[in-house]
Amino acid sequence: MKRRMLPGNEILMYEAHEDEYEVFNLRIIHRKNRTGFEENKDLPIVLNSIIAGRYYVTEYLGSAAFSKVVQAHDMLAGMDVCLKIIKNDKDFFDQSLDEIKLLKIVNKHDPGDEHHILRLYDYFYYQEHLFIACELLRANLYEFQKYNRESGGEPYFTLSRLQVITRQCLEALEFLHQLGIIHCDLKPENILIKSYKRCEIKVIDLGSSCFQTDNLCLYVQSRSYRAPEVILGLPYDQKIDLWSLGCILAELCSGEVLFPNDALVMLLARMIGMLGPIDVDMLVRGQETSKYFTEEYDIYHVNEETNQLEYIIPDESSLEHHLQVFDTGFIDFLRELLEINPLRRPTAREALEHPWLSHHFEGSHELSSFLSAQTWYMFLIAVVLEIDC
Repeated sequence: MKRRMLPGNEILMYEAHEDEYEVFNLRIIHRKNRTGFEENKDLPIVLNSIIAGRYYVTEYLGSAAFSKVVQAHDMLAGMDVCLKIIKNDKDFFDQSLDEIKLLKIVNKHDPGDEHHILRLYDYFYYQEHLFIACELLRANLYEFQKYNRESGGEPYFTLSRLQVITRQCLEALEFLHQLGIIHCDLKPENILIKSYKRCEIKVIDLGSSCFQTDNLCLYVQSRSYRAPEVILGLPYDQKIDLWSLGCILAELCSGEVLFPNDALVMLLARMIGMLGPIDVDMLVRGQETSKYFTEEYDIYHVNEETNQLEYIIPDESSLEHHLQVFDTGFIDFLRELLEINPLRRPTAREALEHPWLSHHFEGSHELSSFLSAQTWYMFLIAVVLEIDC
């Protein structure tokens, strides 16, 4: 077989474009003398089975929209891992390849695991499914806060702990943003606890993340954590992650979602009532503004029953009323993160300089103490039994 040689001009074109592309290899694992074709497109999860000759499945952890997650023992590396099994669907497959790509970049630029972001260990294709093996962590902030409040145990998310969590989240965001990455889906479910005692967390799920240089989509961020510039259809950048962090901290402090998962126009009304009016310049430039505001910039919605346009008068509220705390430093810090105009919202690096993050909580022994023995015992029992608590 003859090899066709590239003409000189094609070689130059190839070399000129070579730096624009990056390649990573996806291992395809299958049994010898088998094609890998499966009759059932939904891979069954079997405890005590071995996946790809390497991962011993020990526990089923749960499922999400496009994946199932199990705990497994990596028999080659000799450690427990979280194994994510992506559902057999092209869109899910493509999105997960993006997550692998971004995690590889993060791991490459953070070899010492110093920036509080999930570690990727392995990825491969097996039985018509994409698998991602990563760091095994504990409960996410949503799950743990929900259990902690409903169990009646000692409150975990005190201001001193929130300060430690906030600093780690900002360090993670600053690192991602320096790499040109926008997380795009920061929420309590995507921040996992690494250590309860030391109050250590990790930011996970880069499946919705993108580079700032990408063609940015209008539909990013989970609704309750969606920045106003995204709702209005304005250009956005890494500062949407700072808005999400502000929503998360308010929720952890109060136990209530700051902007409940309602119609987007109602979210905007609640933002206005709590944080003040939206700058007219933002309304003028927003591609989606007409969906929520009249030509005079009055906020409205269409009554589904009568099909009539109805004006909305935002209920006046305040962060202080929602949070029921009197730490002026914390309130001021949240106000900065929840600045409606992104031009006045801080970057992650700027937020790290806020005085509240340097405040010392006198007499606080919280970070060195465990929760009460009874609370720990009940939480562990709930996790083992997979109780929806």
